[in-house]
Amino acid sequence: MVHRTASDRGYAGRAAGVAIICLGLAACAGTDDITGALSAPPAAYANAAPARPSPVRPQARAEAAAAAPAATASHPDMTPAALARDEANFTRCIAALEPKARAAGVSAAGFRRYTAGLKPDMGIMEKLQTQPEFSRTAGDYVEMLVSETRIRKGREAMAQNAAVFAEVERRYGVDRYVVAAIWGIETNYGSARGSYPVIQATGTLACVGRRKAYFRDEFVAALRIVDRGDIPESHLRGSWAGAFGLTQFMPTAFQRDAVDFDGDGHRNVVDSVADAMGSTAKKLKRGGWQAGRSWGYEVVLPRRFDYLLADKNIRKPMREWAALGIHRPDGRAMPPGDEMAYLLLPAGAKGPAFLMTDNFKAILSYNPADAYALAIGHLADRLRGGGPFVQPWPEQRALSRNERSELQQRLASRGYNVGTPDGAIGAQTRAAVRDYQVAVGLPPDGMASGEVLDSLRGGS
Repeated sequence: MVHRTASDRGYAGRAAGVAIICLGLAACAGTDDITGALSAPPAAYANAAPARPSPVRPQARAEAAAAAPAATASHPDMTPAALARDEANFTRCIAALEPKARAAGVSAAGFRRYTAGLKPDMGIMEKLQTQPEFSRTAGDYVEMLVSETRIRKGREAMAQNAAVFAEVERRYGVDRYVVAAIWGIETNYGSARGSYPVIQATGTLACVGRRKAYFRDEFVAALRIVDRGDIPESHLRGSWAGAFGLTQFMPTAFQRDAVDFDGDGHRNVVDSVADAMGSTAKKLKRGGWQAGRSWGYEVVLPRRFDYLLADKNIRKPMREWAALGIHRPDGRAMPPGDEMAYLLLPAGAKGPAFLMTDNFKAILSYNPADAYALAIGHLADRLRGGGPFVQPWPEQRALSRNERSELQQRLASRGYNVGTPDGAIGAQTRAAVRDYQVAVGLPPDGMASGEVLDSLRGGS
């Protein structure tokens, strides 16, 4: 799917540690997912390793995002009485949206045709309210998504559409392998797109429950898609939250970024690989992708490294990182000395390290979760023939939401500013974790880990 600010990807959500709470073209896992715990609802992901928990495709995370914050049942618009009221008022609510739809370019005849007999799918409310938490580390997440099966299928898909990928890369200057990786991770190359009618799903959410304001725009955008003839209504199916197509666009994201790449007069990201890949590349280009450059590089840190430098706000030329003793594994050459990058430690000080370029930020513009973007970049490299990461992922346990909240509360009780102790690990909590780590002699990587929580518990 595509997104990361409320205006860009869809309605905004919040990251719970590494919990996914964003919506847009490529459901986001959460902007602060360097803490090591990805939370998402259960969903069988086709290429999961048998010995590991089943991974969750990004769109499922977008759906989970709709449930955040926790305890949605307490929201006044999610009580049984409120839901019953909204259901009874559904037809009137949809009718009241006609002026908005007409102003957006939907014809009067089209509005009547697509809304005639439209009924709410109240089962969606259960998904909106429920957010089971299944935590996983960044390492588990990346390894589950970048599987040998997904790599093989991706190479086959690229070979079958070689001319499309070559032209997409030529026109937009975006690495074809990154575009293919998004296709692979979002819908497993088209095999897992969702089956909910998008007009019904967005119409339900526009008139029932606690996200009505946001989904009114999505509903109107969905009507415009079919009214313009871009995608037949019968083909416009996707997730319960409204994302659809080979790379999972929300309707408003489609209106902004979709292109008719195959030249048939329709922007059909559902049935046309060319349109879907071209639209995805356009989004990445708008996100700042620079042609001819990598998304990032695996690197090795020297002993006694200052982990306070592992901060997204600290960007240095590659030559300066090299001067600090950072080098690539296996004697590989460092990138051009003037290329800017920041240091990312997705599993903390004990895991692999990466220097991330502006192209990593472009992937984040599609979905602002570090683990998601890292998986995209790594899958892209594997598709082009690269090998696995050299440095192993450490054995870690991911904190549950309750444990993350406890960690915040314990930090707050010691005078550290963590913001609201809600289990969502953001910039304030990471800064507080760093300060605590410095105080107790732990590597200050800012990671809200089991080690930090155990230390806090031991000091109470």
